[in-house]
Amino acid sequence: MRALIIDDERLARKELTTLLSVHKDIELIGEAVNADDAFEKINTMQPDLIFLDIQMPGKTGFELLESLERVPKVIFTTAYDEFAIKAFQYNALDYLLKPIQPERLNETVKKLFNEGVAQDEEDLSGMPQKKLGASDQVFVKDGDKCWFVRLSNIRLFESDGNYIKVYFDNFKPMIHKSLNALDERLDDRTFFRASRKHIVNLDWVESIEPWFNGGLMVQLKGGEKVEVSRRQAAKFKDMMSL
Repeated sequence: MRALIIDDERLARKELTTLLSVHKDIELIGEAVNADDAFEKINTMQPDLIFLDIQMPGKTGFELLESLERVPKVIFTTAYDEFAIKAFQYNALDYLLKPIQPERLNETVKKLFNEGVAQDEEDLSGMPQKKLGASDQVFVKDGDKCWFVRLSNIRLFESDGNYIKVYFDNFKPMIHKSLNALDERLDDRTFFRASRKHIVNLDWVESIEPWFNGGLMVQLKGGEKVEVSRRQAAKFKDMMSL
């Protein structure tokens, strides 16, 4: 994969170049020192991937992306975490905080190539994308409010008509999606379809008690109580037992 680094700080470009040198599947084809420089190099060199700083003299990284006709895959690199939510509105692959740690970059590169493989499989054979696990992060938008949240922090998904209520921290935003479609994307080692209306994060289960008609009542650490249907109760017991 051919990559371009875009950053106004020479030291930051040098450090990232060094970190990328161990990743032989990424070919560094150049550097750009600001948005105008990057605009020219992206259009002439046609990189597959850009490592993009946000705060630069003149135009920001966001303004650069808005000016491009063809946008490569984007990994943001910045010293400021307050841009994370906006970054993922631009379909960024990842958001790396400076100073970039080698382990964090390794995770990003792995995600980069896993996504590529999953996309190729879907394009060629109709296979679904890889499952989303507890360590993955997702972008949640409800009206004007946005969150970028790790799935391990989401304790419950609850169907409400054509929407899903997402429970994490003290928030319960609504997203326009079906529970069936969401269930297909989530790793069933962490997320359990308790009923027609609920998917629970097994790591958040605090207590379980028998309920009516052979079902179960599960209490989550956040305080919510979720009924597990009789049909799902046996499977749930198997998953939660040694």
